[in-house]
Amino acid sequence: MNTTGARLLLKCILNQNIKTLFGVPGESYLSILDALNDFPEINWIGARQEGGASFMAAGFAQLTGKTGICFVTRAPGATNASIGIHTAFQGSIPLILFIGQVSLTVKGREAFQELDYKEMFSGMAKWVTEVNEVNRIPEIMARAFNVANSGRPGPVIVSLPEDVISSICNFNPIPRIIFPEPSVSRQGLIEIKEKLNNAVKPIVIVGGTGWSDEGKKNFKNFVEKNNLPVISSFRRQDIFDNNSKSYAGVSSFGNSKYLNQALEEADLIFAFNALLGDVTTNNYKLWSIPNTHKFLIHSHPEAIELGKVYHSNLPVNSGPNNLAIELNKLGKISDFSSYANNLRTEYINSLSVKDQPGFVDMGKIICYLQSILPEDVIFTNGAGNFSIWSNLLYKFGEKARLIAPTSGAMGFGLPSAIAAKLSDPEKTVICFTGDGDFQMNLTELGTAKQYNAFPIILLLNNSSYGTIRMHQEKNYPGRVKATEIINPDYMKLAESYGMKSFQVKRTEEFKNIFEKLLSSKNGGLIELIVDVESITPHKTLKEFKGF
Repeated sequence: MNTTGARLLLKCILNQNIKTLFGVPGESYLSILDALNDFPEINWIGARQEGGASFMAAGFAQLTGKTGICFVTRAPGATNASIGIHTAFQGSIPLILFIGQVSLTVKGREAFQELDYKEMFSGMAKWVTEVNEVNRIPEIMARAFNVANSGRPGPVIVSLPEDVISSICNFNPIPRIIFPEPSVSRQGLIEIKEKLNNAVKPIVIVGGTGWSDEGKKNFKNFVEKNNLPVISSFRRQDIFDNNSKSYAGVSSFGNSKYLNQALEEADLIFAFNALLGDVTTNNYKLWSIPNTHKFLIHSHPEAIELGKVYHSNLPVNSGPNNLAIELNKLGKISDFSSYANNLRTEYINSLSVKDQPGFVDMGKIICYLQSILPEDVIFTNGAGNFSIWSNLLYKFGEKARLIAPTSGAMGFGLPSAIAAKLSDPEKTVICFTGDGDFQMNLTELGTAKQYNAFPIILLLNNSSYGTIRMHQEKNYPGRVKATEIINPDYMKLAESYGMKSFQVKRTEEFKNIFEKLLSSKNGGLIELIVDVESITPHKTLKEFKGF
């Protein structure tokens, strides 16, 4: 049956059980927008800026495990969306960005808004391609989904020339694509068992994406049978139950002394689906390169990630879920309860922080949130020191989720919170943000209003780009420049978008206000006036000067 390339493409997406698309409309893909009228089962979520749209697609993918889909127009739209592509690349998030392109008949003449996307995205996408013939749409779509989800997941770019997607074709759409997950060999399992049995101070670093609920359950069973100590890699705290006696903390910027010491003293490191990057390894200073002088077991579904920086003594090319299944079958290998208990005690002690300078104490507020939030809460955040409070001090249980950028991209929190609310309207979604971070994408409040997807926004306002201010005081004490922020009236701003809004100037005011928002189920914004001195839970800004 004859159809347009646009309808064929949308049917290919729908066959992957993906019914939510994010984007900003553009004249370069009008035929796609027109074809959406023929697919009422597809939900189009129109963002206010392409960076927000790509963040939404990335957050949606990270939360649901499905491939994030984003549509943007040619050059200006593509350049705006690139921040979400980089975030998906570093965060191992499956995402396909469809970009409108000038017609093939004028390509190569520097036509209006023409751009070479292969050159632009070559360093931040797994594959960049262009559909140059309408009948090849099913083929290219199959490959795009396969590349985005296989091995180490990541973003794919598909350029759509106007005249191609508006053409008539008679090809059938692709069926559901199955993504096989590599599995550990029998010999690999024998060696893992042997090395763990001989270890004295092993540590498991867990991370990555592609986890299923069953995979997490099997992993937890394996860990707890052997009382292995587990730490999360950066912003992956929701993989393993933080309430488990085996959980020992998260490897992040500015690791606590006990965690660095444990990683240095460990005789065996099991990097389970985790990338050993600069954040996890304290800027590559924790261990020597390429040999760690420890026994390193490294598992990952992408073989090229094994030994990329650190030599792996036992590389395991396996997905996390299949490896967890097989390890759980091994039963009890050894018992590291005494060692794990010591690290667990250090972790629990690290959650206690001193009274903070100023009238709003985020340490006390996090303790309160821990006591009242539902177990299936979804946290999102962008980048900044404000995120330390929720990322390091909140204990993520088995059902809680953390959707945050491992790339350190500012502005991610609000768009991803909106995507989370669209995906799970009945769940409590908390967007942790700072005044600098929030203003990067605050216009997406318009998207929240249009689709009635308001999260609870906790906006920490210290009138500063706090992280950069901290680094200035460390490296150039007393010579502060460019980090002060003059803020808008956030109360009026939120109200203009139809949101309930409150300002908290004292810690004791927070409880009643938050409970009102939590019970209303309609979201809202709470602006917390935080002293800039309260820059981290354990050290004030003054204590960082010249450190």
